[in-house]
Amino acid sequence: MTPIALITGANKGIGFATAQQLGARGATILAGARDATLGERAERDLRAAGVNATFVQIDVTDEASIASAAEWIGKEYGVLDILINNAGIARGDGDGRPSQTTLATLRTVYETNVFGVVAVTNAMLPLLRKAAAARIVNVSSEVGSIGSMTDPASPLYPMASVPYPSSKTALNMITAMYAKELRDTPIKVNAANPGYCATDLNGRHGFRTPEQGAAVSVHLATLPADGPTGQLWGHLWVAGAADEASADATGVLPW
Repeated sequence: MTPIALITGANKGIGFATAQQLGARGATILAGARDATLGERAERDLRAAGVNATFVQIDVTDEASIASAAEWIGKEYGVLDILINNAGIARGDGDGRPSQTTLATLRTVYETNVFGVVAVTNAMLPLLRKAAAARIVNVSSEVGSIGSMTDPASPLYPMASVPYPSSKTALNMITAMYAKELRDTPIKVNAANPGYCATDLNGRHGFRTPEQGAAVSVHLATLPADGPTGQLWGHLWVAGAADEASADATGVLPW
């Protein structure tokens, strides 16, 4: 049967590339986006590329919007095989130091990156349970790894910021807890680390492409029955690499 995949934030960047790659594998793509104009454009572009895609309006910070999307998917398809919680934002205050962080900024980031993931996952879980072997992928980041961020040998060590990194740390724990709850089911829950990709999130300064980042989510979304669950998996920095662009290995990261 054709797998049904919902991707939040699918109108651009890694989310759009994920939709392209999963669609190329034969999945029916539900391209989630908050903005109808951007979502409809993504649907047209995906269909032009040969992907069976439908725009689904969903604002991950709005419970009514989430409930409406879940109801529509239930009526149209009756099941959801893949959920990729891709939508995410980054914000900062001043020069980014923890001492300059405002609670308003922290709340804004957590609404999307943390609370939104829980709200969407809980709303979609009844549909995911109806699938033969559903997959949940939470798009995280290596900056959420406490081990990587506190290791003086890590290239991430100089970074000191609260909102985005801590939201991804929280997301990693959320991933682990859902994996634990669902460990006796066929559902697998993992966190994807796409690496530093050139997207609107970082002003397109990343050294990896959205397509490279998307491949991580696609891998976790299509895991076989004996695949892992409860892991943070994806791009790894390679010690001693000649430059950032050559650091292109993948594997399990420390939480």
